[in-house]
Amino acid sequence: MMAQPIRLLIAASGTGGHLFPALALAQQLPDYDIEWLGVPNRLEQTLVPKEYPLFTIPVEGFQGGLSLKTLKVAWGLIISVFKVRKLLKSHKIDVICTTGGYIAGPTVVAARSLGIPVILHEANFIPGKVTKLFASSFQTIALGFAGTAQFLPKVKTVWVSTPVRSLFREPQPLDLPIPENMLLIVVAGGSQGAVSVNQQIRPCVAAWVEAGAYIVHLTGNNDPDAETFSHPNYLALPFYDNMAGLLQRANLAISRSGAGTLTELAVTKTPSILIPYPFAAEDHQSYNAKVFEEAGAAQVYAQKQLTPEILENVVLDLLRSPEKLTVMAEAASSLAIIDSAEKLADLVRQAVKSP
Repeated sequence: MMAQPIRLLIAASGTGGHLFPALALAQQLPDYDIEWLGVPNRLEQTLVPKEYPLFTIPVEGFQGGLSLKTLKVAWGLIISVFKVRKLLKSHKIDVICTTGGYIAGPTVVAARSLGIPVILHEANFIPGKVTKLFASSFQTIALGFAGTAQFLPKVKTVWVSTPVRSLFREPQPLDLPIPENMLLIVVAGGSQGAVSVNQQIRPCVAAWVEAGAYIVHLTGNNDPDAETFSHPNYLALPFYDNMAGLLQRANLAISRSGAGTLTELAVTKTPSILIPYPFAAEDHQSYNAKVFEEAGAAQVYAQKQLTPEILENVVLDLLRSPEKLTVMAEAASSLAIIDSAEKLADLVRQAVKSP
């Protein structure tokens, strides 16, 4: 009689920063029976069902003080714990991996009540609230940044970096009209706050184009000024699917500093100017960016201190100094763990074997 495949539940929800590392992990466990836990009306509803069965719970994060909304969120958490517990029992889940966020709370409570091991991947340099609150309940906490271990002194941590999709680890063609011998700047403001980054960028692009650069500017869908500048060397796109190919080709990126984005920059050896999202929880993007700045892989500027004049001149200086870009590229590469997804998969396999 053949042994039944190990049943893994992945609890990952909300943004690409939570979902893409989890999808990269899943690709490394083809012999596992994988199911997914998410939240209604989030990004997982688009990305996950074509690959894995998706189940949802009505969980939200706490915002502000005591109110009717807080009571509703608390009730949703209680319901979610019981829903997850029922799912774990009925589907005979052997092990769980979560990428954090508020979905991890009810998941780890339910798992603990049943003795099911849970692996957490914490991508940000500063651990999230759920990570710190439930740290002792996780079998292992896998870290996106080595320095995060200092905030979790009493639990088992392993630095694995943050898994990226396999596309980023293999050369990808780029279907954009950019000559091979031209400098390329990629601007990616991210899903949150892209408009404020765009407002800093747009006054600079004429000078960068005049200096001989091509620019691919990912503006997002909510920028009312997205079509106010036009030039053959300037491509403004709401989004672009082939980020792997784009970053592999880029000479410089201007970006937010979410953990997943930084890992993609490291794996593709892309020098960067980082503008941390100022409203990220616990200002974690600033701490993420500092790691790259200290390594020499990036220059970091706080949004409130940055002006178009400063940004224009910083980029022009880098465009005129290819040796600086080369040093930054090598520094970015030093921060990458190429087989991060495999290392995280090994932790999941070890958790199943542990007594």
